[in-house]
Amino acid sequence: NCNFVFEDYYTSLLELLQAIAFLNGYNILNHLCIGFYLRDILKREDLFIIFDDLRYKRNSLTYYGTKMDYNTAKQSIDKCKTLIKELKEIIKNRNN
Repeated sequence: NCNFVFEDYYTSLLELLQAIAFLNGYNILNHLCIGFYLRDILKREDLFIIFDDLRYKRNSLTYYGTKMDYNTAKQSIDKCKTLIKELKEIIKNRNN
């Protein structure tokens, strides 16, 4: 089911964001605040907008039982992949 695949990608994205925050001395455990960390500390409004949309979709699945159609799920998975790639670049640049 595409909804489960999306949730797995979202979880990976969230864990990567939490790892970046932790590397920078922050311990952020909720999804809303990790988005604000992305926007306000990392200064990546562009990534925050995408992440917040994904967060909303994940909450709809998890808490309200809303299911995404295949195309929406595929687009959301692609957005997760894009964010993961961008976050890996942030980590790479941090280490240089």
